[in-house]
Amino acid sequence: MTTLPGWNFDKFSEGIRSAGITGPPVSDVIPGAIHGTDTLVSNFASVNMLNLQRRDDVMNCLLDATKKYGLASGGSRTVQGVSPAHIEMEATIAAYLKKEAAISFGTGTLANIGFINAMSGTHSFMPGVAMVNRDVVFVFDRDAHWSLWKSVEGLKFGERIFSFKHNSVESLEEVLKGLQGKRVVVVLESVFSIDGTVAPMHELVDVCQRYGAVSFVDDANGFLLYGPPHRKFAEEYAGMQRADFIMVSMKKAVGLEGGLIAGPKDAILAFELLSGTGSFTAGMSAPAAAGTDHITKLLAYDEPEIVDGYLAKVADFRKMLLDAELPVTDTETCFSSLVIGDERKCVELFHAYLEEGIRVPPYLYPAARRGQAVLRIIINAAHTDEQLSNFIEVSTKLRDKGLF
Repeated sequence: MTTLPGWNFDKFSEGIRSAGITGPPVSDVIPGAIHGTDTLVSNFASVNMLNLQRRDDVMNCLLDATKKYGLASGGSRTVQGVSPAHIEMEATIAAYLKKEAAISFGTGTLANIGFINAMSGTHSFMPGVAMVNRDVVFVFDRDAHWSLWKSVEGLKFGERIFSFKHNSVESLEEVLKGLQGKRVVVVLESVFSIDGTVAPMHELVDVCQRYGAVSFVDDANGFLLYGPPHRKFAEEYAGMQRADFIMVSMKKAVGLEGGLIAGPKDAILAFELLSGTGSFTAGMSAPAAAGTDHITKLLAYDEPEIVDGYLAKVADFRKMLLDAELPVTDTETCFSSLVIGDERKCVELFHAYLEEGIRVPPYLYPAARRGQAVLRIIINAAHTDEQLSNFIEVSTKLRDKGLF
């Protein structure tokens, strides 16, 4: 093995291998209910929850857009521009989220980084065209996603970065009391994928408005799944729509790639330049934009029963986990994690499941808090009753062996 003098990549790699942490799997199939090449396993790691790429109408939409636009974006948004597919998708999602406008990015992470960069930096393009935001401070939920914390790593904690206790309205208000007179951006999440909790959005947005803070919600995990009045968390999602900005990811319910921020029209137009990730990285491909537009209309208006059926399946599976007395997280969302705690034990369990033909990913620090590792379960719309029952049987066997 070639080593680089002065760097400890070799020791780190050895530590990873000894801990049982492996590289990414390889699969011949679209990630969904199964995964693999020669040997297929039941896949409980897919964020492509609804398995929509296999629908003929979705696949035809993707193929038609590929023939029309090609697969490559051709460059960054500000240099190369966007296609009619992007414009239509952004208008569709902005209207669905009840916002004036929207701007798309290559991924949700790039959307988050772009938002923080736009709201925190000093931008001077030419005399008379500048925006100075170096006085802005940010207040984060402590359990906010890695991509959000990564976005502010260059800002000093206690000066421009503050945090409040996870989903605590009282803690947020206490922090904002100490920041009165400053320009403040509060960064929230809707559905947290590790513990499955849903933020009390009305109350959090109320506090932001009371103290004049801008509110930004990362809704990467709940977009198109929650919101309608007949579904769980409708009240929380009504509160989310009151936030100033909403970020959504296309990976979960949509099952494609890309991210988007919706908000006031003047700010969204400014983000084209201020984000940086709209200028210095490629955007969503046109086929992904066309597919996202099609799926958004499908789930929001044409066939919402697709999501209703999926959430009913999630609820049934959660009941199976609880009936088996497995250590599942408390809140009933599309994320049901098995709470393990110890990181090494969590990785050992990951391998034990693999030996039984099941892939369920271990989430360790920094995805989860230290000492609070979980196995994060996402069921797929295509999972069979047999696959779900087998997961319970295997989990019960591993627990009875003392591996939990």
